[in-house]
Amino acid sequence: MGDLKKATAATAAVLQYIKSEEEAIALQFASHAGQPQMLTIFQPYAPQVKPWGLSGRQAQMQMRNLMQLRTFHRG
Repeated sequence: MGDLKKATAATAAVLQYIKSEEEAIALQFASHAGQPQMLTIFQPYAPQVKPWGLSGRQAQMQMRNLMQLRTFHRG
């Protein structure tokens, strides 16, 4: 019985989300009714480049490469 309630609630939540997205799109097109219609291209999220993180990853890869080439010896 509990699983049926959970599935019903999840389905209702998904349908509500889809309905709200459709309404948002309809409002967006309604606000541009007087203007020529153009397709809106949604660009995917581009992650921000963090120089310190990139530098750290490069140092780790270089150290691994040295270990693999056996040029890194413990004293």
